[in-house]
Amino acid sequence: MDLTIRASFLPHDDPEASLAFYRDVLGFEVHGDVGRDRRRWITVGPAGRAGASVVLRPAGDDPELLLATPGLDAVFERLQSRAEVIQEPIEQSYGVRDCAFLDPAGNLIRVQELR
Repeated sequence: MDLTIRASFLPHDDPEASLAFYRDVLGFEVHGDVGRDRRRWITVGPAGRAGASVVLRPAGDDPELLLATPGLDAVFERLQSRAEVIQEPIEQSYGVRDCAFLDPAGNLIRVQELR
């Protein structure tokens, strides 16, 4: 399987403290910041590498691992008998084709098709 880590989703309790750490301490660029007050989803990543990102999202949202592959259908075929399928490959309204599984611990793994 040809998979790469596309993003990881980390919960936060304080968006400003998280933003300050990832931006000011680690030197990550801010790729997106949506929401307001404490309900903000902030996407950060290494400078000049828009494809690699960490999404900081409100505490209480479930953890999620986002993977990417040029061969979504082949990955789905291989994994569907080995993991609990949450969503078969579909075209999302926001322009991404993906599928989703649960790992043995119940964490969501979403796989996007690279285009």
